Amino acid sequence: MTAIMRNPAPPAVDPALLAAFRDVATATISDCLDRMPVLAGLRAFHRRGRLVGTAFTVRVRAGDNLAIHQALEEVRRGDVIVVDGGGDTSRALVGDIMKAIAESRGVAGFVIDGAVRDTDAFAQADFPCYARAATPRGPFKTGPGAINVPICVGGWTVNPGDVVVGDTDGVVTFSPELGPSLIEAVQAQAARETEVLALIRAGRYDGRYARVAKA
Repeated sequence: MTAIMRNPAPPAVDPALLAAFRDVATATISDCLDRMPVLAGLRAFHRRGRLVGTAFTVRVRAGDNLAIHQALEEVRRGDVIVVDGGGDTSRALVGDIMKAIAESRGVAGFVIDGAVRDTDAFAQADFPCYARAATPRGPFKTGPGAINVPICVGGWTVNPGDVVVGDTDGVVTFSPELGPSLIEAVQAQAARETEVLALIRAGRYDGRYARVAKA
């Protein structure tokens, strides 16, 4: 068994900041951050429910989940286990048992740049799980791996302690330092969209949507 490299956990994010993003669409967050912070190629495997929490990052060797097991021993309530599996889908990194462990410890959800299995269990539950694919083949458990280090998921860098938001469109992340200004930006964006929809319904749409910062 290969040792797992660990860094100290980052400071906890203000729960009020996380709560402010609970009903914000990932598309709006992405728009307000230059349309950049998207973990591309992942899809939801759970039944329903939004994901909001703090990134507990894990890097693993392709097809090996030893470091995820270690993360489950150290994770804090409200953390999201975000795994850089290199996009490898040859072996599942988490399944029903690890889901049950995570739920019992207050984990907010899984974001896996790799494969999962036991997808019926995820599909029948509201525990958020985003991954690249599914396969019945199980993982190795020999390492190496790393915990609470910067990782790359779907072409985007995720740092320990980043805010993680997921919905039916996908997952975005951002530094908590951006949170106060970002929530103002997304609220303004939502107000503009509400205005545009009202104009459309009233038959008075004037083309302004093509001039606002959204596709």
